[in-house]
Amino acid sequence: TNYKKTEIGLIPEDWEVVRLGDVVSLEKGNKPKILLEKPEKNCIPYLTADYIRYKKNFKCVPIHKNVKFVRVNKDDLILLWDGSKAGDIFTSLEGALSSTMVKISINSQYVLRKFLYYFIKTKFKLLNSQTTGATIPHVNKNLFFNLLIPLPPLPEQKAIATVLDKVRQAIEQTEEVIQANKELKKSLMKHLFTYGVVPVEEIDKVRLKETEIGLIPEDWEVIKFGEVFEIQQGKALSSKNNQIGKPLPFLRTSNILWGKIKFDTLDKMYFTEKEQTKLKLKKGDLLICEGGEIGKTAIWKDHKEKIFFQNHIFRARPIKKYVHSLFYMYWIQYAIKQKKMYIGYGNKTTIPNLSKRRLSSFLIPLPPIDEQKQIAEILSKIDQKIEAEENKKEALEKLFKSLLNNLMTGKIRINKSFTGKFERKEIHQKMEELSKKLSEDKEYLEEIKEF
Repeated sequence: TNYKKTEIGLIPEDWEVVRLGDVVSLEKGNKPKILLEKPEKNCIPYLTADYIRYKKNFKCVPIHKNVKFVRVNKDDLILLWDGSKAGDIFTSLEGALSSTMVKISINSQYVLRKFLYYFIKTKFKLLNSQTTGATIPHVNKNLFFNLLIPLPPLPEQKAIATVLDKVRQAIEQTEEVIQANKELKKSLMKHLFTYGVVPVEEIDKVRLKETEIGLIPEDWEVIKFGEVFEIQQGKALSSKNNQIGKPLPFLRTSNILWGKIKFDTLDKMYFTEKEQTKLKLKKGDLLICEGGEIGKTAIWKDHKEKIFFQNHIFRARPIKKYVHSLFYMYWIQYAIKQKKMYIGYGNKTTIPNLSKRRLSSFLIPLPPIDEQKQIAEILSKIDQKIEAEENKKEALEKLFKSLLNNLMTGKIRINKSFTGKFERKEIHQKMEELSKKLSEDKEYLEEIKEF
């Protein structure tokens, strides 16, 4: 590939550079006088940032002659103009545009809509970091219109957009698989912690009993957490730490996720020999968050040596052989979400937290040890599937980011045989248009002859 020098650096020789303001125009949305809370006939969604991103705060706009609004279709590009996420771009939406958004119209036959969408996506950080407005930030109009686009020929624009679309679709499909597995896990937890390890079709054979933690199988017991776990709180962080001992890595609550521990960011503080012995971690220890997102629990799997934990984390270590830690990690996840353990309230202080005494007094089920292990294994397999899909999604997102930056600048070129498909499509389309025009001209000539 031959490259040429331009005002935006080196780009492929057959690419052009155009100013964004020369090829697009903007239309700002508005807030209609009538907004309905529930969907009705002849009513379209009111497109706010919250609704687009999270499907929250639904409102719709009735299609009346006396209701003024800016309508957008699936082919339109929408840019978030105001707010903390100003500069974010969306596509494939239908509805009435809110006052914080603008519709982008393309005024050039040489700019492909999807290519422009991905180009503006690469400029989010720039647009978002250089907003104007003292109270409500909004996109700097001059900056936006003066953005320079490296513009490939149309077939290459189509090829680039197609490749990026494919990766984005793969990310969305992976997200769907993750969500489906999470829903399956939620259903399995409800079933397993109510009926035990029995097939769904045999639940009517299970004899249940009502307890303080809800219905459980008759052969399960209910005990206090502190009866089967020894609870140890971590070391308090202090600016008065007098640097006695060794500086060693330790876990904060931010390192504890639901069922996982992350080690990407570890701070260090000083631990004496006595503190190291006291706060040592062993395989099978539960780590439970006392502050932050209260009740977050993960299990220690002998990940690394010489890592300790701060005082906003409890270490719960089994003191009975008939207790399987992994089962109780899942039970705590389930119990918090089902409000069977009111961990969320913590102590009634200004900063919510969970005391050792309170954790010790929580009621938990005690199934036979073999059943604990079976339940933990079933849920662990679902977690492994979720983790594999999450790793896949992370890899796809990195690939997408790399392709987005490199394809849009011409640093990576798409194979000519692939681009050629789009060239042939374009030629075929032009031939059809020409044929139609010739046919119309022929009819016109015949009419003139008759006249």
